[in-house]
Amino acid sequence: MMNDSKLSGVFRTSAITALVALSVSAWAGQAPGSLADPDIPVSHHDRVYAAEQFSNTVSVTDPADNHLLGVIRLGDPSPGNFSPLYRGQLLVHGMGYSPDHHTLAVVSIGSNSVTFIDTQTNAIKGVTYVGRSPHEAFFTPDGSEVWVTVRGENYVSVLDAKTFQEKTRIMLPAGPGMQIFSPDGKYGYVCSSFNPETDVVSVKDHQIVGKIRQASPFCPNIAATPDGKQVWFTLKDVGKVQVFDARPPFALIKTLETGPITNHVNIVHNEKGMFAYVTVGGLNQVKAYRTDNFEPVATIPVGNLPHAAWPSGDGTRLYVGLENGDALAAIDTITNTVVANVPVGQAPQAIAYVPNAVTEGDGTQNLQPLGVAGQAVHLSLHAVGQNAGDASGAPTSVALFDQGLLQVLQASVTGLSPKQPYILGLSDSPDGTGGIEPLANFMTNPAGSAIVNALGQIRQVVQPGTAGTDKRRYLVVAPSVAGKPGAVVQVQTP
Repeated sequence: MMNDSKLSGVFRTSAITALVALSVSAWAGQAPGSLADPDIPVSHHDRVYAAEQFSNTVSVTDPADNHLLGVIRLGDPSPGNFSPLYRGQLLVHGMGYSPDHHTLAVVSIGSNSVTFIDTQTNAIKGVTYVGRSPHEAFFTPDGSEVWVTVRGENYVSVLDAKTFQEKTRIMLPAGPGMQIFSPDGKYGYVCSSFNPETDVVSVKDHQIVGKIRQASPFCPNIAATPDGKQVWFTLKDVGKVQVFDARPPFALIKTLETGPITNHVNIVHNEKGMFAYVTVGGLNQVKAYRTDNFEPVATIPVGNLPHAAWPSGDGTRLYVGLENGDALAAIDTITNTVVANVPVGQAPQAIAYVPNAVTEGDGTQNLQPLGVAGQAVHLSLHAVGQNAGDASGAPTSVALFDQGLLQVLQASVTGLSPKQPYILGLSDSPDGTGGIEPLANFMTNPAGSAIVNALGQIRQVVQPGTAGTDKRRYLVVAPSVAGKPGAVVQVQTP
């Protein structure tokens, strides 16, 4: 017979165990899973994958020590991939993973492909070619299908998750941008990048069962809360996020002004509650909002052009891809501070944090060193008349991604007049008063921002201290007046 003191101890132990269990279950479950799913603590079995569009690589990071293990090389840099006989993948961009955490689906926009990768061995299991310019691929929660948004056309390509072959198509308005599923697997939510409409599709029979009006036609990203109550999507061109009810009649709940070049949104559930984290590329920030009252709770500086974001399996961290920074920023979601930066390939677009991706061994098979994929030069532009050291406002960030003799230039341009034509060019003088040679013409979006690309031997003339340069040049932005550069409005920061 147990004495009173032992019995009391058992009750106390049981009570503590019950409280711990209740505490864990009260905030378990991370997107894209269900709230009922158990949290998975960060470990060496986890992996953070990033799809990098200018190096055509998938970087693989161990989040336990924030160490880059290597890259999976799906294609070559330019100009090698210009050949008509080229067989690799181009513009590696989108990413999703299977419910069993053993398969990645990686979308390459330029080669119209979905590459399936084994997370244990980093080996390619298969490649499926779909329609023009696919954007994202995600597995249904039951793991039976992979939905691929074919943004260059007007449908979602539905693949069999075992054979990787297309089984049917879901016809939608032109430009489906991305899809995510309700945690119970009942609905697929598909936003559009060309039309101001998000469609809700029944997973069971692939029929459209609801429509939500978007405030603009350019949605690149969408996320569902693990409690099955809300869906959040971003509007890149107008700098907004919208929230609608995940259940019929799918009514719009809230519109938030977030900032220029609003890229991705994802959901984190931790001991403080449930939050939506939004990457705002034009401000180089991540913003966090409560999902119950939509109040902002944090603004986190992270680096140049934050794009994708994905939480750890226990919601204690959020990883953010820095598109013009060639890095992952790891955010502690309890303190909302950056705790690590991991170098990765060129221009990370999508991120997938996959808990228990590697069940045994070190999981480094078939990985290659970062090599040329990690080579880039980073510059910035500031407004004419603004002190170059003034951090107020949002400077234009520029990355020159090395492709051998050439570089891909990508500028995240902000602070301009909305819906106006501009020229990114090279000036003979640092203040932009000399002659200007145009590199790219572009039109700003309604938020006065734009992503601008060019290709050439640009680093050799604009990087300070470059040896062998015949004539130093300077990056500038000027309005386009009758097709020619007007008065310069932004100049290269020394």
